[in-house]
Amino acid sequence: MTERSPSPRPTPGAPLRAAVVGAGAISLEHLAFLRDSPRAELVGVVDLSPVSAEIATRRFGSGRAYTSIDEMLAGEQPDVVHVLTPPHVHAPMVRAALGAGAHVVCEKPMAGDLAETEQLLAEARAAGRRLIENHNYRFNDEVITLRDLIDAGELGQVREVDVRLALPIRDPAGRFADENTPHPIHGMPAGVLHDFLTHMSYLLLHLAGIDRFEQVRAVVSNHGGGDLFRYDDLDAVLVSAPIGDGVPVHGRLRFSPYTHPDRFSLMVRGSEGSAETDLFHPFLEVIKDRPGGSQLTPIVNHLVNGVSLATSGMRNFGSKLLQHTPYHGLARGLDRTYQALADGAEPPVTEADIVAAARVIDDILADAERSAR
Repeated sequence: MTERSPSPRPTPGAPLRAAVVGAGAISLEHLAFLRDSPRAELVGVVDLSPVSAEIATRRFGSGRAYTSIDEMLAGEQPDVVHVLTPPHVHAPMVRAALGAGAHVVCEKPMAGDLAETEQLLAEARAAGRRLIENHNYRFNDEVITLRDLIDAGELGQVREVDVRLALPIRDPAGRFADENTPHPIHGMPAGVLHDFLTHMSYLLLHLAGIDRFEQVRAVVSNHGGGDLFRYDDLDAVLVSAPIGDGVPVHGRLRFSPYTHPDRFSLMVRGSEGSAETDLFHPFLEVIKDRPGGSQLTPIVNHLVNGVSLATSGMRNFGSKLLQHTPYHGLARGLDRTYQALADGAEPPVTEADIVAAARVIDDILADAERSAR
């Protein structure tokens, strides 16, 4: 690979030259952003399958197809590289892009553990480049609304945050359950759960407003049995150090493939109220003191939330028609990231955010292993 020094910042207002490595399903979201954004110019798509790379460039109307990241880096000299490959090859792809002077946006999980995460971030700093893990759900409408409620003091001091995910990862027709062609995620420390733990961890930290939990108790299980899945179920309770008024924040992460339908629910309970939403079935329910005192508060809460639920139903119907999917926050997050890169500013997902999420995963797995002994 031919290394080059970090390129100077582009002319203000000029789009950043961007390339995508990995033309799998998630690349469609990244490519759609790059096609539509005035902040970016798609110059290359890399995939081991020349057909997949060529289809991606044709579908999104720009860029050149490659089967080698080194050839793409030498030929296109991109400003930003999106690493969207399976996690077990993230590190060499990230290092290649950094060595060529590019910033990197990497799909989650960026690395297998905290140590590797910190090492990659240190290499990015040494190269004078930014390395950003994709925390796309942070930028979904529902998460922004919850965070706004917290920041406005509507819920008081945050006391508890629950993040619960239900997905049929053992579905024989799904991408994780094929015994003949096992998904690469099975090789990660938490197996298939590692594909979701980053999302769950950064949402927990973001809504809790903290960067670390001091106590972690976790149970991971393989209820379905067999050798393919390392784990298929998680129940973790996390407790922070005392904050604010001396009371800690409690967190809970719950993953199950045995409850239906698919859910990605978030609940925040505070000293003055609570709020709940679901990223797969968007709605917002807020329970708090209302005008009229304790006698009327339950009635007013029911009325307000009833209107909200009815409105959410109509909005969800419209979202289905407009293909406003649970991935809609990805474009918003990338837009803010590209703006920060163009301005030489810190991206919205910081190094501290990435490290904190990786630490939660390490702590969960470490406690689970201790409990299993």
